[in-house]
Amino acid sequence: MPETREIGANEGGAGAAHAPSGSFSVMGILNVTPDSFSDPGEFFDPDKAVSHAMKMLDEGADIIDVGGESTRPGSDPVSPDEELRRVVPTVRGILSERPDATISIDTYRAATAEAALEAGAKIVNDVTAAHGDSRMLSLMAEADCPVVLMHMKGEPKTMQNDPRYDDVMKEVREFLSGRAEAVISAGVSPERIILDPGVGFGKTVEHNLLLLKNLGEIVDVGFPILIGTSRKGFIGKLTTSGDASGGRVFGTVATSVLAYERGATLFRVHDVRANRDALEVAAAFRRV
Repeated sequence: MPETREIGANEGGAGAAHAPSGSFSVMGILNVTPDSFSDPGEFFDPDKAVSHAMKMLDEGADIIDVGGESTRPGSDPVSPDEELRRVVPTVRGILSERPDATISIDTYRAATAEAALEAGAKIVNDVTAAHGDSRMLSLMAEADCPVVLMHMKGEPKTMQNDPRYDDVMKEVREFLSGRAEAVISAGVSPERIILDPGVGFGKTVEHNLLLLKNLGEIVDVGFPILIGTSRKGFIGKLTTSGDASGGRVFGTVATSVLAYERGATLFRVHDVRANRDALEVAAAFRRV
């Protein structure tokens, strides 16, 4: 396997100056959907979406991750046309305000990814690890852009219906390693690959904790690791803050720091400033 690489601030973007020695990057979540689990409909309006992206960039986001279809547990897919209608104007709107912003498109559809890239997005974040659309592999290779490959057991509609593993670490590690090999075989440069163990996607509280505790086993596959724990249900179950609209920020920050200490370098979060501040302190400890 190739040596571990880091991505984020060194890809450029409005938040690049915030990254301490390039040791981590923060990806701000921008859901332009009416039914996301944490901020349903809050940024469905394109003007509100762009305004929130500006706020996250000002708070230190290195990347803005734009998604037009909710993948929360129990969610239903939207039509390809509707997804395009939601995300492309948002990508263009962000770049009209901040031409140097780095935007990621959160989609498993090749047509959506292609349109977003043409509009100026620079990263493809695929929750199906290029399984959901047969054309995604070739698009990733043609685009020659960074790609995020995530593990998900099942599909959003049913993934939290009693998920089971014989060995969650082994299954997630082998899946991600296999998908990395698949995209490399399709023509994607190994330096472009980022892996995401998919916390909360077909996992129980215990599965999520095991993935975070033993994250080094995923890091050892040899690619940068993205962690997305932000405001997720398992944090609500572990704390007294059950409100997904913002009450789980402290638990999220804890998971970000713990994952950073175990080798994660990219953090997909709703609350940019809180996570950035905590990670900068953790990074300072590492530099001493």
